[in-house]
Amino acid sequence: MSETDLPKIEQKMREILKTWKTFEGQEVSAAEARKKFVDNPYKLELIDGIEEKGEKITLYTSGTFTDLCRGGHTDDAREMRNAGWKLDRIAGAYWRGDEKNKMLTRIYGLAFEAKEELEEYEKMRVEAEKRDHRKLGKELQIFTFDDEVGPGLPLWLPNGTIIIDEIEKLAKEQETKRGYQRVRSPHIANEALYLRSGHLPYYKESMYPPMEGEGTNYYLKAMNCPHHHKIFVAVPKSYRDMPVRYTEYGTCYRHEKSGELFGLMRVRSMQMNDAHIYCTEEQFFDEFKAVIELYLEYFKIFGIEKYVMRLSKHTKEKLGQKYINEPGLWIKTEDMVRKTLVDLKVPFAEAEDEAAFYGPKIDVQVWSAIGREFTLATNQVDFAVPARFNLTYADRDGTAKTPLCIHRAPLSTHERLIGFLIEHYAGAFPLWLSPVQVKILPVGEKFMEYAKTVHAELQAADIRSEFDISNETLGKKVRGAKVEKVPYWIVVGEKEMTAKTVTLESRAGSKNTLSVEQTVSQLHTEIETRKGHGA
Repeated sequence: MSETDLPKIEQKMREILKTWKTFEGQEVSAAEARKKFVDNPYKLELIDGIEEKGEKITLYTSGTFTDLCRGGHTDDAREMRNAGWKLDRIAGAYWRGDEKNKMLTRIYGLAFEAKEELEEYEKMRVEAEKRDHRKLGKELQIFTFDDEVGPGLPLWLPNGTIIIDEIEKLAKEQETKRGYQRVRSPHIANEALYLRSGHLPYYKESMYPPMEGEGTNYYLKAMNCPHHHKIFVAVPKSYRDMPVRYTEYGTCYRHEKSGELFGLMRVRSMQMNDAHIYCTEEQFFDEFKAVIELYLEYFKIFGIEKYVMRLSKHTKEKLGQKYINEPGLWIKTEDMVRKTLVDLKVPFAEAEDEAAFYGPKIDVQVWSAIGREFTLATNQVDFAVPARFNLTYADRDGTAKTPLCIHRAPLSTHERLIGFLIEHYAGAFPLWLSPVQVKILPVGEKFMEYAKTVHAELQAADIRSEFDISNETLGKKVRGAKVEKVPYWIVVGEKEMTAKTVTLESRAGSKNTLSVEQTVSQLHTEIETRKGHGA
């Protein structure tokens, strides 16, 4: 099968659709379902799984077509005739996302309530393809992947490393102002740590297999939380010390399925902008509010205008299975989180059965400059694990109290954030984030020495500049700077050398003749204020 077959399949689908009117659901036994799909090993495997979980098995029929389906359909199938839908593309996919299984062909489709919505989406997608972080990341020499290193393990090139450094600089500034303390933890840990935290029972599938050493299993770190808990407990705390805010830019490793890996958005090695806040129940509102306000500050800096906080809750049916069995604490902490969001007037939605195993969480949904949605970061409340680690502080009356813990990562992982920002800015980073901030373009050979002097002064002022020493024409040099999406370039010719000035041009279209000192001052102001959202 190839994508050239899709129009034929789609035409056949439209012919069949004319015979559909309603969807009729029927609950059947596992035996009946197996009889119906006796020649389909994939359906049989799904039926086994549904039966094992004790869930209902339902079939849905429209026209002459019947399929195994959980349901949830339009009441009138005829509505689909005027809807906006089409078959889109094909791709290889391992059955159930497991590389150990057979490779199948997956057909992707698009569906919208109206044809106009489909047309608008397709326009947006064309723009999104131009902004694809995988394509631009390669063109702008930000990151790469290598099969010998391994899938999902990004290698950061010098340009990408500069971007990471700038993001960390921003975070350190913001966190220092807010009373965070920096810590560090190792990349591996004893199995006992993750058994105590509860991550092994609940999270084992996402962790790399253990390494045996001296009769003990060690795991690659998949999260920083347990390590920070151990740091907290290392030094006795009193109520006077609370809240305690630990932050770390630690690398974590998660054994994501190969079929789910996607550029920087889904990787196996990730640098976490992670922090844990240990606080009293009385301090919770102010601390959680401060975390949300930090998110809002970052949105302002990066020019993120549309966002929603997704409050992910537990379900009582899965207590003790998927979630820690503390129903009272679940309700209490979810109410506390909801109150914070309401009081701050932050747009949010609620979703059941998506919480962390130890408490409610907020998934931060953001939209890029072209309206594409991303899950950027997460913010979690942990009411259960601190007790497992015997985390306590001495209260005013001398009694030992267990703190609440807020897990937060407002800048996500460096991988996911930078992938988002590449697409958000279309690779044209604002000045403060740009790996190369200024290109110096001498008009000819006789102006090289003066251009070198300008270059040296910019470097001395901590402005990242590059010196174009090629023999190309000025027009070609300018076009090259634009292709590289450099925010500014400096033209140096006879006029500039004589007057000891430069001509400063921007990709936004501005052009000014300035002294070198004025140039440095202007650029410094823009960098220090983190002005601009790319162009």
